[in-house]
Amino acid sequence: MKLAAIGSNCIDYYNNVDGGKAYPGGGPVNMAVYAVRLGGQASYIGPVGSDEYGSIMRQAVEGKGVDVSHMHVKEGGTAVSQVQLIDGERVFGDYDEGVLTDYTLSEEDLAFIAQHDVVVCDLWGKVEGFFGRLEGMGVKTAFDCATRPGDEASRTAIPHTDYLFFSSDDGDTETLRELMKVLHGQGPKLVIAMLGEEGSLCFDGETFHKFGIVPCEDLVDTMGAGDSYIAGFLTGLVEGLPIEDCMKKGAANSTETLRYFGAW
Repeated sequence: MKLAAIGSNCIDYYNNVDGGKAYPGGGPVNMAVYAVRLGGQASYIGPVGSDEYGSIMRQAVEGKGVDVSHMHVKEGGTAVSQVQLIDGERVFGDYDEGVLTDYTLSEEDLAFIAQHDVVVCDLWGKVEGFFGRLEGMGVKTAFDCATRPGDEASRTAIPHTDYLFFSSDDGDTETLRELMKVLHGQGPKLVIAMLGEEGSLCFDGETFHKFGIVPCEDLVDTMGAGDSYIAGFLTGLVEGLPIEDCMKKGAANSTETLRYFGAW
């Protein structure tokens, strides 16, 4: 797979670990790193600040084998999320967008993205308005709504998204399935709900496919688990695997991430 991950990145600053510790992350960045971990190729397209955190981000992502030729340095600060780790679960605090505030894609970026198999963005990427153009350029599109498929950014991207992901803590309910049907009717080929400990559910327009989890006996940190799932699922799709096998690949990749501290 050749993945283009676009939009958001951030430094996850754990303020209750070792007196404060900074880890590079953000959904698209994480997905790019995980795609490479699975044996694929990946590029990250997005902005970092001219500060120390921007240098840390670029060096860390490039060090994982991700193409950063279209990671742009902008005057200002890199995005930062404040995080606390409580009983193995991360709890997010304040978020500073930094240079992401007014980010947009250039024509050169779009031409570069079109050379990939799949392009993925998340709710905070600021580039959902380009999904219509990307769809028209022939690249498959994926979007992560987090827990908010009803947000404006999600609503903008959904009609032009091939593979739509979102998260829910409510489990496999009739309400969830009805929502997935509604979302599918807006354009996506596949709608995937990530349900945490209950696994995942995928709707292809006719059938609901369900997969559980790959058990993790040594849970350390849940940061990046959902992004790992998305990278694994998309890798399976590009490899031509059946939906259930894509779900299994996503679950296994997620479990790998649960075993260590930080997203990667």
